[in-house]
Amino acid sequence: MNIYLIGYRCTGKTSVSTEIGRRLGWPVLDADMELVQEQGRSIADIVAADGWSTFRAMEKTVLKRISAMERRVVATGGGVILDPENVAEMKKSGIIVLLKARPDTIYQRLTGDRNTGQFRPALTNQSQYDEIVSTLSTRQPLYEAAMDFCVETDTLTIAEVCDRIMDGIKEKMKVTKVKSELK
Repeated sequence: MNIYLIGYRCTGKTSVSTEIGRRLGWPVLDADMELVQEQGRSIADIVAADGWSTFRAMEKTVLKRISAMERRVVATGGGVILDPENVAEMKKSGIIVLLKARPDTIYQRLTGDRNTGQFRPALTNQSQYDEIVSTLSTRQPLYEAAMDFCVETDTLTIAEVCDRIMDGIKEKMKVTKVKSELK
């Protein structure tokens, strides 16, 4: 079983995955970083040279490889849920936790992160804030359909987010155990 963190950019997936991995004693994988290392170029360079559809195909390959592993905490890319096969892979091999934040929070985090340019290229031709709002409105139903549970990260520390995730994992494991015992 793996733990997958999904959600829009700057909702805390990378930071939180590190702490969850430490608490569980499991290796942590950042799917985007795995892809970047495999390709030897940044996400921005991949998208500029080959387009988003090529990036998404590469993302799918990386996720398939990761989902075959066991006991990993995985920070996924924000668009991983756009492909139903990705969601099926995650559901089959683990628990999916949605990290959620308001557009204002995401915007503040994005503009404050010096890595945004190389790791978070523009998705649209809109202003950054408008892009957040419009992309979230499209993706939110997909995130919610994929998740096992959600943690809102706007006002929580990393430790508080991790506490809620650990509680959610324990609850999900209890429900899974009861369901298997009923069969």
